[in-house]
Amino acid sequence: MNVLIIGAGDIGFQLGKQLLAEGHNIIMIENDPHRVTRASEQLDALVLEGNGASYRRLKRAGLENIDILCGMTDRDEVNILACMIGHKSGIPTTIARIRNPEFGEPGFILNPGELGIDLIIHPEKETADAIIRLIRQSSATDVVEFENGRIQLVGIRLEEGAEILRIPLKDLWEQSGNPPIRIVAIQRKQHTIIPRGDDVLVAGDQIFVVSDPDYLEIFLKHAGKKQEPIRNVMILGGGLIGQFIARELSQEVNVKIIESNVDKSQEIADLLPNTLIIHGDGTDLDLLAMEGIMDMDVFIAVTGDDETNIIATLVARHLKVPRTIALVNKVEYLPITPTIGMDAVVSKQLLTVNAVRRFIRQKEVESVNTLPGIDAEVIEFSVHEKSKITRKPLAKLHFPRHALIGAIIRNEQMIIPRGDTEIRPGDRVIVFTLPHVRHNVEKFFRT
Repeated sequence: MNVLIIGAGDIGFQLGKQLLAEGHNIIMIENDPHRVTRASEQLDALVLEGNGASYRRLKRAGLENIDILCGMTDRDEVNILACMIGHKSGIPTTIARIRNPEFGEPGFILNPGELGIDLIIHPEKETADAIIRLIRQSSATDVVEFENGRIQLVGIRLEEGAEILRIPLKDLWEQSGNPPIRIVAIQRKQHTIIPRGDDVLVAGDQIFVVSDPDYLEIFLKHAGKKQEPIRNVMILGGGLIGQFIARELSQEVNVKIIESNVDKSQEIADLLPNTLIIHGDGTDLDLLAMEGIMDMDVFIAVTGDDETNIIATLVARHLKVPRTIALVNKVEYLPITPTIGMDAVVSKQLLTVNAVRRFIRQKEVESVNTLPGIDAEVIEFSVHEKSKITRKPLAKLHFPRHALIGAIIRNEQMIIPRGDTEIRPGDRVIVFTLPHVRHNVEKFFRT
């Protein structure tokens, strides 16, 4: 498909990179000449310099041949106007990144259809929701939900002493009575492994498991983890992400926000009456100690500066805060975050790109996700009558070596597949795959 992306900033750039890898033709419009140069040099895309809300500039990009328009700048007005022009010009699908939380509130005077927008994405809300899931699953480095939470993909970092270490996986499952859980990937140092039965786990591995939520707590105990109660949360950064998190959690736990900007501190104090707002530098050890960081159960760093977030969470880890979560948007930082001792990280860019890709690919798959720092994708496929995957038991299908079927959803029930399992039309299948075999995996599900 021909995809026009308005904005070549961090989100637009990453979206273009991902969609190019999936075989789409990409045209980009960007107002900043430095971003134009970066995108032109690093992406196999047509990059035009100019205002993405200009009808004349949009026409030069070939509006009549565009299948999808994505407004991904950091200016709501530009994204909305570009989508309105695109919709009026006959572009079948328009997607807009919107920061203003008013657009997502019930009863807002304008709905997406009136604006000519098929999908509105709120990156800050997507990020806040991801962080809240991590807080509520306190042992996890990553949490992705399927089927409205009935199935969870959870990342866990293993430490010495866990019962499941140094046992071949096939023996581990037999000893446990083949429970409703499967390890679908192992991140060892900076290498992603799609495991087989002879693989063993070692301390330091980050594993990703697909699980029935009812069994997950049992598995976490075997993995040396336990769900800790959350009572006190400290947030560094009073921007939209911090505000969304505080608004959601302040009815349940004690929340403090540290904000360095005095005007913003006063503003959010009015917006969040149930949250304590502190004006100060969140990397100042004396301030953190004075505000009781050692009594915190969770420390979250969501400022607009990656380096500040990384340093602050490392300081919190040093002070023995049980749970730390950092916003890290520079994709090149993500693979090294486990090696420097960070607990859990989220990426606004990746979350936004995942939301766009899910919408674009909804005719082929139910959902698609990538995880920070992991060289793999999680894809949920719908199975049709003529899909190749239905023809034989899994053991006889020659499924790609670097891909694994993690779970099957059949009649609202979860099935952990084995070699003799046969997939049926109407099933939904969760696959963990390395990028270079994704197209081979998709062949098994096409009609």
